[in-house]
Amino acid sequence: MQGVYSVLPTPFAPDGSFDSPSLGRVIDLFLEDGVSGFTALGVTSEVARISDRERDEILDASMTHADGRAPVIVGATGPGLDVCLERCRAAERAGAAGVMVSPPRAPKCNSEAIFRHFARIAEAISIPVVIQDFPPISGFHMEPDLLARICREIPSARTIKLEDAPTPYKAARIRERTEGLDIGIFGGLGGAYLIEELISGATGAMTGFAYPKLLVAVVSRWDAGDRDGAAAAFYQYAPVMRFEFQEGIGMAIRKEMLRRRGAIAHTGIRAPAALLDRATEEALDRILAHFEL
Repeated sequence: MQGVYSVLPTPFAPDGSFDSPSLGRVIDLFLEDGVSGFTALGVTSEVARISDRERDEILDASMTHADGRAPVIVGATGPGLDVCLERCRAAERAGAAGVMVSPPRAPKCNSEAIFRHFARIAEAISIPVVIQDFPPISGFHMEPDLLARICREIPSARTIKLEDAPTPYKAARIRERTEGLDIGIFGGLGGAYLIEELISGATGAMTGFAYPKLLVAVVSRWDAGDRDGAAAAFYQYAPVMRFEFQEGIGMAIRKEMLRRRGAIAHTGIRAPAALLDRATEEALDRILAHFEL
């Protein structure tokens, strides 16, 4: 897996219900931007604040709207192995190209238990597993040795999504430990470190950034061997990525950007969540005008 995979937002109607038509417009827009694929039910899909019934509804809508035009990876992390396996199997039945899984949040978990967790998942399904390394959500810090071991010993789990800063440094350490092995490494974190991640061995980006065409421009130039052009494209728009990737309010900014792009009808976010204030909206106006976005 490589290129740019966009993590899909979950649009909500004014009454708080899932807005499937808006999701369809997001998918169409991101395909026009040139993305390689999608990730449904990721962290920035507000997956922690939706019900099991809504999970099924969003999964079905994501696969229906994508309609085979690009692969869809499905977030399937669960609080324990059984729930995770249930979600992985549901994703496989729906036609997902793979699942994305974080370590379960469990007391006194260790590296051996995490390795067994991924091994059991890989045995249970026939589609690839993307390892999501995001300690703020999982509560577990996956060392490069553990990530490399999973890739070496579990053939269907050879793609990693890195969200444990500094991601470029960690990507380089993983590459050192998997020399000669064909693995995929996606950077996350809103694309804020994309060029440094590519320099360190990443193969693309997996993020919900509202303007994935800017990330596509960087990765496509890099893959074509135009390293200077990739760096120039990144440095030109890095302030936009930095502005969107603000902890606590980033999702509100992202949804407002997508509303302005004509993709979503309403910027509602599930509580508890920070909403845009007047100063942030003014700053957003300024940065989008500056870059003519």
